[in-house]
Amino acid sequence: MIHNTKELKRPLILASVMLGMFLAAIEGTIVATAIPSIVADLGGFSLYSWVFSAYLLTNAATVLIFGKLSDIFGRKPIFVVGVSIFIIGSICCGLSTSMLMLIISRFVQGLGAGAVMPIATTIVGDIYDKKERAKIQGYLASVWGISAVSGPLLGGMFIDLLSWRYIFWMNIPLGLLAMLGIILFLHEDIEKKKRSIDYGGSILILITVCSFMFILVEGGIGIPWSSPLMIFLLFLAIGGFIFFIFHEKRSKAPMMPFDIWKYKLISVANIITLLTGMILIGVSSYLPAFVQGVMGQSATVAGFTLTTMSIGWPISSVIAGRLLLVIGYRSTSLIGGIALIIGATFFFMLSPEMGPIWAGIGSFFIGIGMGMTSTSFIVAIQSTVSWEKRGIATAANMFMRSLGSAVGAALLGGILNNRIKAYITTNEIEDKVSVDAANQLLAPNQQNALSEQVKSVLQDGLTSGLHYVYTGLLILSVIAFVLITFLPKKEND
Repeated sequence: MIHNTKELKRPLILASVMLGMFLAAIEGTIVATAIPSIVADLGGFSLYSWVFSAYLLTNAATVLIFGKLSDIFGRKPIFVVGVSIFIIGSICCGLSTSMLMLIISRFVQGLGAGAVMPIATTIVGDIYDKKERAKIQGYLASVWGISAVSGPLLGGMFIDLLSWRYIFWMNIPLGLLAMLGIILFLHEDIEKKKRSIDYGGSILILITVCSFMFILVEGGIGIPWSSPLMIFLLFLAIGGFIFFIFHEKRSKAPMMPFDIWKYKLISVANIITLLTGMILIGVSSYLPAFVQGVMGQSATVAGFTLTTMSIGWPISSVIAGRLLLVIGYRSTSLIGGIALIIGATFFFMLSPEMGPIWAGIGSFFIGIGMGMTSTSFIVAIQSTVSWEKRGIATAANMFMRSLGSAVGAALLGGILNNRIKAYITTNEIEDKVSVDAANQLLAPNQQNALSEQVKSVLQDGLTSGLHYVYTGLLILSVIAFVLITFLPKKEND
């Protein structure tokens, strides 16, 4: 527990927490802007989605277990360990000389982020009372907004002026400042109590998610669907999920406590959060590839198309906080669902001729939808459960967002790779290029070196593949809206 709350230098603690959250939050947008240049430098377009999936996978698999560790050892040591791991991963990312090395380094980064995000949120809950938290939520929302706005801009600037490696190295001084603030100003009295840790549940969910993602990303591309390895992975995914459920029901301290799912609001909201996580990663991961590879724009312009989503998100979060008190969380969520459909429709209709402004408008509506739904769900979930379960319920919702982003990156990446491969085969140039040849579309100097025939086929193939990705986003947004209508009208129903 926190010692002498009134005597704490809470503004300094809050600043340190927000800085830690900023580090983890900015990784999505800044890497999304830089990934075309990274792929052009390191190669390996078929591994494109794994740069995102690796980070999100370890994040999703460890967020709940780190939350439990903070209950045992305290917030401070787990936060410091998380930021330290994140910094080590960032250093390795910047030093990467191949896509494989980068992906492994992103696994390490995600592991650190899995500790930073839930612990930062928990620290805020520890040092502020119920009335103050409403105000602080606005500050926390601004972190996501600032990181989302600055991420694409910083990513584009680093690429155009320096090198993509600096998008990772910038985390070093910021991470050290966040750790120093927590070490100096956060004081805790930890109750010495023996508690069990659900290592088994963590291992099972890691096996399940890893197997599922390998199936989605490599199925039909790197691993034939009928191969023994694919069958084995399918067995691991299904078997791991079944054993995970069985294990969690019997565990005394489950990583995913199923009793919170008995609340209709929580179960429906978490499923919707899973879908919105997939939508979010679909936009942030593949919009820069379309703007640069198909439209032929610079990394900075690609960053601006994501910036509009970043503007819409914090604005709608603030508005949602006020709407919740007037029309309730369900109606506020419905408005967010409509915005998601509008944004996804813009992407579904996107073509090279429409230009980056059209893409930016669609991105803005996605941001509006994300801000409305995420704010509504967090406030409603925390109001539904008692204090004793509030941390677990919040962590479960964060887990579903991370899991949705991880699965979305893998699923949509698999769709993109399969469609590009099919397009190349249909146009009978597979003897000249492969899926990895799409790397050259993301580097202006290499793109100009391509023959007109190959360049045209690759651009059309990338356009076709991304159209299927955006079709998937539209379907996901419609499903999310339908599920919102199933939310109970009152929080405690």
